[in-house]
Amino acid sequence: MGIISDSAQSHSSSSAPPPSIFSSSFATRIFSDVAGDITIVVDGESFLLHKFPLVARCGKIRKMVAEMKESSSNLSHTELRDFPGGSRTFELAMKFCYGINFEITIANVVAIRCAAGYLEMTEDFKEENLIARTETYLEQVAFRSLEKSVEVLCSCETLHPQDIAETARIPERCVEAIAVNACREQLVLGLSRLNRGNESTEVNRGDSPEWWIEDLSALRIDYYARVVSAMARTGLRSESIITSLMHYAQESLKGIRNCKERTKLDSGTIENEQRNVIEAIVSLFPNDKVPLSFLFGMLRVGITINVAISCRLELERRIAQQLETVSLDDLLIPVVQEGDSMYDVDTVHRILVCFLKKIKEEEEYDEDCCYDNETENLIGSMCHSSLLKVGRIMDAYLAEIAPDPCLSLHKFMALIEILPDYARVMDDGLYRAIDMFLKGHLSLNEQECKSLCKFIDTQKLSQEACNHVAQNDRLPVQMVVRVLYSEQLRMKNVVSGDSGDGLLLSSQKLSSGNPSGAVSPRDTYASLRRENRELKLEISRVRVRLTELEKEQILMKQGMMEKSGHGGTLLTSLSKGIGRISIFGGGPTEEKLRKANRKSRSRLERKTVRSRPESMF
Repeated sequence: MGIISDSAQSHSSSSAPPPSIFSSSFATRIFSDVAGDITIVVDGESFLLHKFPLVARCGKIRKMVAEMKESSSNLSHTELRDFPGGSRTFELAMKFCYGINFEITIANVVAIRCAAGYLEMTEDFKEENLIARTETYLEQVAFRSLEKSVEVLCSCETLHPQDIAETARIPERCVEAIAVNACREQLVLGLSRLNRGNESTEVNRGDSPEWWIEDLSALRIDYYARVVSAMARTGLRSESIITSLMHYAQESLKGIRNCKERTKLDSGTIENEQRNVIEAIVSLFPNDKVPLSFLFGMLRVGITINVAISCRLELERRIAQQLETVSLDDLLIPVVQEGDSMYDVDTVHRILVCFLKKIKEEEEYDEDCCYDNETENLIGSMCHSSLLKVGRIMDAYLAEIAPDPCLSLHKFMALIEILPDYARVMDDGLYRAIDMFLKGHLSLNEQECKSLCKFIDTQKLSQEACNHVAQNDRLPVQMVVRVLYSEQLRMKNVVSGDSGDGLLLSSQKLSSGNPSGAVSPRDTYASLRRENRELKLEISRVRVRLTELEKEQILMKQGMMEKSGHGGTLLTSLSKGIGRISIFGGGPTEEKLRKANRKSRSRLERKTVRSRPESMF
């Protein structure tokens, strides 16, 4: 866009351009027959100029000349400090004063607008002055395009001094223009998709709802944060905002390296910038769910560069909101400090605390609200399902970190006991994790082993786990006796025909409370919820037992198919299969359990000779 001042219009396009007036030499003149009467220094570069064209358009220079006349001093030399855009921008402003054509572009409009404001080139001194010309360009060209608005905002970052652009409200108007244009693009795209329907058309850059995301990545973090906040206010989709935040973080945090590879310069500059980026991005998260992989990535980087505690807690809280969908690899967060355990157990513990707090709040809200039975059961089932999933994930996590020799018993037990009993249908995973911990920490004394094994519920161990416990020399004797005693009771119930031992014991426990007429409806409701939860657990255990029986039946059928060629052999295999499916009633499994029982009793007798154990039951 060209600017032509009033005096420049008298020159034809074919006339030769005037000699350059902008040089470090004082001898250079705009007109060869008119000597310059004022020298202005900008950033160390001198400009020999004439007062008249400057005073006609620049209020600042007019005031300076008036002050010099009042003080009876000869104004021939002056300096403009902190001039916006430097000597190059001052040269363009002087060209405007002398009526010389030049072009306003996206790259220089901010500097020229701020220079015009610095020189006070307002309409009070001349119509269509430089401020008005640049404002017209901003409103009619720059702010009507998202891309150009971003370019203008980027140019504000390099302008010195930076606060002068804020004085002209250029960044503020750029931010609003970007947000409005982004929402307009989103609306236009949605309407175009409705009009096209299911027709397949070629997708170009404008057809993508987030084509502008890459452009925003060029912004400085403070300007980017202002843009995202404005987009959220104007109603941009949360999915687009989250996608933009992820892309900006990916581009800005590429320089993350290992602590050992960083220099002192990096630690003083790059880490501070990256720390500001992470903290700003976390503060910009919308209320919608953010992808877990991105949250864990931000958390790992935040731990590495030591972001603010509030930022880490917010990331942990958001992870806890969807902890049931997390993977084991996500939870394996390495520690930064040397000499500590391999994985950051404290962070996982805090995440687990946040998750349990969320579950408790949902249950309390469910109790306070008046739902019908179907809705109430659905909400309770969802909470319990999430808790069971987290229980399985935590068992796998405990088994993964257990062999670490630097992991303390206190931290390991804290992770176990924080989960309630009803978070695990079976304790096989927990037993496996504890066994691996004992194997990796042979220095534990007997009392520490007992305190660790007390978390295992022998009633929730599978047949395979019970067999392993009976032959495990790393476990305390009391643990082995408890398992054998539980198996004997189970065998006795099966032989006597009582197959619902678990449900019966659960019902006895549930009905053992003393009834009281002073129980409040809220307490009664809570008690019923606990009973419902425990009954669901018992049903889940029965399903696990049923699965084991089905596996035995499949093995029996396979054996029958292999030996079905001979009639006598078929009857033999059938009888063996029937004996195998009867797990506790005289089959091979019973014989194996009796052998394990005899072996454990002999080992118990040998240990009793050395030390008399305390009561087990």
